[in-house]
Amino acid sequence: MTEEIKDLITKIKNEGIKAAQDKSIQIELQAQALAEKIIRDSKAAAEKIISDAQREAEQYRSSTEALLKQSGRDMLLSLKKEIVAMLGMIIKKNIRTFLTPEEMLKIINLLIKASARKEDIVVTVKKEDLKKIQGGLLSELSEEMKKRVILKPSDEISSGFTISYDAGKSLFDFSEEALAAYISAYLKPELNEILKD
Repeated sequence: MTEEIKDLITKIKNEGIKAAQDKSIQIELQAQALAEKIIRDSKAAAEKIISDAQREAEQYRSSTEALLKQSGRDMLLSLKKEIVAMLGMIIKKNIRTFLTPEEMLKIINLLIKASARKEDIVVTVKKEDLKKIQGGLLSELSEEMKKRVILKPSDEISSGFTISYDAGKSLFDFSEEALAAYISAYLKPELNEILKD
């Protein structure tokens, strides 16, 4: 009987060890599967983080590049605007320098003498230039022409003059502003070509 109990104990012991070994193998397989899943999930998460970071870096680079291009364009436009304004000031200064009352008198005399029309000729100048023009102009014109010439002062003209051959219905504008606009319009394409490069 003792032998049977011993065999029974040995059998229980062997079965317990085998069950424990089976359980241990099962736990080890589960742990291995779980470890592999954790590694796979970690790799996937790491790849997603890297992918997201690369995408964000590319977006940031693109955004920065676009911002730099826009800033460059804005700076060039601002510079071009400044250059055009400076060019306008230079043109106006030169017009004022060269279009003195004496020079205007010569030009107005030529324009009046070249006119074949019989209507009144209206010449408008800056108030300060009126007396200088009046004295010189009237002294060089014939009596008939003097009667047809009307000199008018203007607060709107800072330099230069306007002339009308049809008693003021239409006019030719030789004022500083009109001449500056004409010269600027002529120079702007040249300036644009220079700035384009």
